[in-house]
Amino acid sequence: MDISRSISLHLPSQIEIGKGASAKVGHWAGKGMRIFILAQPITASMVSKLQLSGDVEIFEGIDPEPKDIDLNAAMEAARNFRPDLVVGLGGGSVMDVAKLVAALWNSNQTLDEVVGPNKISGKSSPLALIATTSGTGSESGIRALITNSKTNAKMAVESPFLRADLAVLDPDLTMSLPPAVTAATGVDALAHCVEAFTNINSHPVVDEFARMGMRLAGKFLIRAVQDGADVEARAGMLLASFYGGLCLGPVNTAAGHALAYPLGSHAGLPHGISNAIIFPHVLAFNTPVETAKTKEILNLLGLSECNDQAEVLAQAHSFCTQLGISMSLENYGISSTVLRAWAEEAHGIRRLMDNNPRDMSIDQAEDIYKAAF
Repeated sequence: MDISRSISLHLPSQIEIGKGASAKVGHWAGKGMRIFILAQPITASMVSKLQLSGDVEIFEGIDPEPKDIDLNAAMEAARNFRPDLVVGLGGGSVMDVAKLVAALWNSNQTLDEVVGPNKISGKSSPLALIATTSGTGSESGIRALITNSKTNAKMAVESPFLRADLAVLDPDLTMSLPPAVTAATGVDALAHCVEAFTNINSHPVVDEFARMGMRLAGKFLIRAVQDGADVEARAGMLLASFYGGLCLGPVNTAAGHALAYPLGSHAGLPHGISNAIIFPHVLAFNTPVETAKTKEILNLLGLSECNDQAEVLAQAHSFCTQLGISMSLENYGISSTVLRAWAEEAHGIRRLMDNNPRDMSIDQAEDIYKAAF
């Protein structure tokens, strides 16, 4: 338990947790507010659950992998509306855009000027984040990801000014998630915990968040996929996602997410699917340098402890296939001819690759893609 290395934790100012907690948003917001809600068509139907009063405007134009053009459109709508409060009601894509809108709609700063850590100069409006999926844990963190529409590169913005003033974890809002989305987002939450846990910058405090998240995913993810009406499983995965989000601020992800990004930006795969396909391979790749932690990860997921790379790969692969996830890149219409270029691109995402406990070459990144093909 060595906490000599200092880290900073930025938690939401207020967190409401529990079945029906979304109904508390209206009371928290108060009356007579101009409220700008970012959502997607499927989550816009949940606005009534927030019991808001005042002048409400809903913006639904956010893609699952939001680009700068999506953010620009949301920003323009917010500037025209001039909100007293910004609400993100959705998964990670919606919440990431909501964070940036709340910070920047009344600011002269552009997206390009704030990419990176601690570049935002202030906050334009209070921010409420209500999670409707159990994946990114964006409601708990201070990071937002936006895709550059010209280069397809992920741009990461990190700032305490992206912290939620209110975060809501209400399992009722996740009950309608179909099994495929439940599986994909659940593996994303798991990957956040695993990559922070095995990170070169791992920290005892964050390790405990990661352990709690992995334990919950091991116990409840398959149950949530098999029975979407299982309230206990839905609640467990919402907490797993929240803990995974807490891991991202002070530690962040590593090679797994770096390798997953090209699958989303070039092939259009959902972020959770991309992570699931890569997850077993990177876990096995890191086993020689993270033997003890790999055994612990397997144990927390209800799998057999081992340190043989082939067996680690097989068990983690089986865990994902039990969720109904197709684990072959070829099944998604991807050509093997692009794998080298994707490996070079992933290898160049140094903000993540440099976190990995084992150095990964371009050739090794390509080998992982070929193994996943």
